[in-house]
Amino acid sequence: MSCLFLPGYAADCCTWTASNLHCISHRRRSVGETLRSRNVLMTAIENTALGRLEKEGRLLNAVFKGGTIKPGRFGFRGDVALKFQTQVADEKRPPDYSIEQVLTIAQDGERTIPVLAGYLHSFAYLADVAGVLDSALSPDGKYFMFCNNIDLLAKYRVKLGDATFHVLPCDESTVWKEMMDLVGINKDDIKKLDSSGKLDYLLDAAKNLDLSCDEISYEDGLKRMEPVKNRNENRPV
Repeated sequence: MSCLFLPGYAADCCTWTASNLHCISHRRRSVGETLRSRNVLMTAIENTALGRLEKEGRLLNAVFKGGTIKPGRFGFRGDVALKFQTQVADEKRPPDYSIEQVLTIAQDGERTIPVLAGYLHSFAYLADVAGVLDSALSPDGKYFMFCNNIDLLAKYRVKLGDATFHVLPCDESTVWKEMMDLVGINKDDIKKLDSSGKLDYLLDAAKNLDLSCDEISYEDGLKRMEPVKNRNENRPV
C-alpha cells in the first residue's frame, strides 16, 4: 500500500497496479490543466488592452485566444475587424476587411498593446488600423503590417498619430512565417512549446527588433502602393 500526494488533492492510498498508474497520469494532467486554467482566469481579456476590441466584436477567427505561459499575459491569433458590413436584422455578416493573421499579446492592467503583427490586403487600410486600435497603440509599441500591394523590396516606417508602423511586403506567405524569418527564429527553437509559448517566444523577440526602413508618410504610401493582387490567382484548383 502506498500513498499518492498531488497538489490540491487529498492523499490517495492504493496498491500500484496498471490501473492506478493510469489514474496517477490522469490526475497529473488534471493538475497541470488546473494550474493553466488559473493563469487564464488571472489574465481575463477585459483587463487588457484587447478588452475593448473583444467588446466591440472585432476579434474574429481565433486560432488562439487566452492566457499565455507568461503570468498576466493574454495572447491572440486571428483577425481584427476594421470595417463591418451593414447588418440586416439578426443576420451576421463578415467584415468588409480586417487585419488578418494577427499575432499579438497584451498585459493584464495595461492600456496599450506592446507588439502586434498582421496582414492587410491593401496599404490603404493602415489608416483604419490606426483609427480602430487608437488608444490601444503606444509610441513605444512595435507594430508590423504585411501588405499585399507594396513593392516586394520595400520596407516602410509610417507614423500615424502616436504610433509607428513597420510596413512590409507579403507575397504568398503567412504573417507567422514572415515574422519567424524577420526575427531569425528556427522552428526547432520552439518545437517543444505549446501554442501560447510559441506566441510568447516570437513576440518577445519581435519587441526587440530594430528594422532599417524608409520613413514615409501615409499619403506618400498611398501614392506608392500597387494594385491589390488576387490572393487566389496562383492557387491550385
